[in-house]
Amino acid sequence: MEHRRIGELMTRDVVSVRLGTPFKEIARALSDNGVSAVPVLDEAGRPAGIVSEADLLRKAAGRPDPSGLTPLPHLEAWERARAEGRTAGEIMSAPVICARPDWTVVEAARLMAVQNVKRLPVVDEADRLLGIVSRADLLRVFLRQDHAIREEISHDVLSGTLGLAPGAVTTDVKEGQVTLRGTVTEKRLIPVLVRLCASVDGVVSVSHELTHPADDDGASRARGDRS
Repeated sequence: MEHRRIGELMTRDVVSVRLGTPFKEIARALSDNGVSAVPVLDEAGRPAGIVSEADLLRKAAGRPDPSGLTPLPHLEAWERARAEGRTAGEIMSAPVICARPDWTVVEAARLMAVQNVKRLPVVDEADRLLGIVSRADLLRVFLRQDHAIREEISHDVLSGTLGLAPGAVTTDVKEGQVTLRGTVTEKRLIPVLVRLCASVDGVVSVSHELTHPADDDGASRARGDRS
């Protein structure tokens, strides 16, 4: 079973700025390229931070309202310093959180969730920028066709990893929702099988109608587990 790597999903043609890039040039780069944030690179091409629309808007938020109708927002000292910044190095959010091209979707998604970020610059062993991966990029794995998911489960999970006999378990996939039917030799294999199928890229959920030999008296059925 081979998971899609970040290097396959990332955007390689990355819009970036340098530490000394002026404020208006950053705003122009965002607008002209239809992006909401850009990495800030140092002299060696390594990400030093990220400048987003939110970072630029601090400058507007830090200014007095001439109408006097809107209360001035309270800015922390560090926010005020960045609001007064004139270059990318003074405005950017840092340190930057990066990913590696050999990471899986799960690894990148977990880091995004924990750090509450929308994108991750992708860097090589020397921390030089290779690309950038966004939440939208990670969601592309759910665009996999049902037949591709079915084939991977049948070949890699059922036959390859678990060594089940052909036809022992059948797989039905509709809109990424997997249903397993058939018979396994031991009850303990059921949660293992469900977990392995749930880890296949593009799977939305897994339910099953799997039977197994009873431990005591006759066949028993375990229904409806969902992952």
